[in-house]
Amino acid sequence: MPEHAAWVGIDLGTQSVRVLAVDDAGGVLGAATHAVRSDRAGGRHEQDPVAWLHAVRTCLRQVTAATSEAGGVVRGVAVASTSGTLVPVDADGAPTGAAVMYDDTRGAPFLDAVASAGAATWARMGYRMQASWALPTLLAMRADGAIAPGGRVAHQADVVAADLVGTAVATDASHALKTGVDLDVVAWPRDVLDALGVDASLLPDVVASGAVLGTVSQAAADATGLPVGCAVVAGMTDGCAAQIAAGALEPGDWSTVLGTTLVLKGVAAERPTGVDAVYAHRAPFELGWWPGGASSTGAGVLSTWLPDADLAALTERARHVAHPPLAYPLVGAGERFPFVAQAARAIVPAGSDAEVLAGAAVGVASIERLAFDVVAHAGLPVDGRRIATGGGSRNPWWARMRATLQQHPLVLPSASEGALGMAMLAAAGVDGEALPAVAARMRAASTTVDPEPLSAWLRDAHVALLDRLRAEGWLPSATHAVALAAIG
Repeated sequence: MPEHAAWVGIDLGTQSVRVLAVDDAGGVLGAATHAVRSDRAGGRHEQDPVAWLHAVRTCLRQVTAATSEAGGVVRGVAVASTSGTLVPVDADGAPTGAAVMYDDTRGAPFLDAVASAGAATWARMGYRMQASWALPTLLAMRADGAIAPGGRVAHQADVVAADLVGTAVATDASHALKTGVDLDVVAWPRDVLDALGVDASLLPDVVASGAVLGTVSQAAADATGLPVGCAVVAGMTDGCAAQIAAGALEPGDWSTVLGTTLVLKGVAAERPTGVDAVYAHRAPFELGWWPGGASSTGAGVLSTWLPDADLAALTERARHVAHPPLAYPLVGAGERFPFVAQAARAIVPAGSDAEVLAGAAVGVASIERLAFDVVAHAGLPVDGRRIATGGGSRNPWWARMRATLQQHPLVLPSASEGALGMAMLAAAGVDGEALPAVAARMRAASTTVDPEPLSAWLRDAHVALLDRLRAEGWLPSATHAVALAAIG
């Protein structure tokens, strides 16, 4: 069998590690998944980084064996991981203690100091530091003695990349965002670190995503089946990896992920400013900026509102509900996008199971429409492809409702996993081909859901939720006015 190029993507999730190998056309050559476990106590959340390395090696051995059988030769690998996870490491980048995960809040006592020291930088970047972000976490780890003398910290993906290369590697600007990197210059803000008493030598160097970090060592080749000298490419966080896989890469494109919560990520030529609750990653290869926001609404409420329900069967009844009850499907407490309201609480609909599902579906669709109105009003382009992924997007009735309320087609790809996005990034980083062209060639097949004419009942349901959110004091009056003007 003739040999051909193969590209490997690694995605380090909260519950599992996923490894995928594809050819230049996106054909899957091998795939493997390995579970990982978490330790949670109070506001703390830790994982064992040594377990990640074991999981990655196990998956890589399976994937490289299958790839070789198919005639593939791996030329590059890139790693995605959770955003904001921090690991104590030694001088070679090997872990020396537990990883502090992205939602661990031990950094809360240091948040005010971080917010104050970097106020000008954070404002320029367009975000507010949060207790679970990596820079407050770093201060907490230092105070707790979690960083050994002579040791450093690294992000989750950095640990895996270092294991493959055999020495410490630079981090990428995407994983470094929540550690406070200055995205305008792709470097640490030394004045902020100095104000916090943080020696910059604790942190890895920073490079742009898509840069080659190094090559696979002999030891890593023996452990994984990857070829010696295979390029290890700087990756991106899990959300950005999924955006690449979905193909939302041109200005005006947006990826909407409807899972437990609703996450929007778009593409713009310039970094957004003045959009509350929206921050942007710097795109690889100077492709502009990837603004995004994460709502606390989403399909996650269905497990609470409709426990043990057969949602497929229930959908057939819900589609015939003429006037769904008003619902604000908030997962947990507080909203973060497309408006910020810490006091916000879910509005649970009353009625039959079918009515509850219909109300929840309209509520999520309404918040999604509001999100697009907010970013469009702020000047971000929204006229490109809207690519819908996540478990909620697999419901055809719900997808049609969302497209109709937005009055914009939704593209539903058959696959959009982060590991595929990293394989695409690896290919672009090694071969130098434009990432959008690589993604267009390698991405999975898709279907398009066209909007129907906007019905009076759906428009009225959207307006009713906007009015209720305003009456509760959660939705600012200016945002309320923008949304009403947009819906007409």
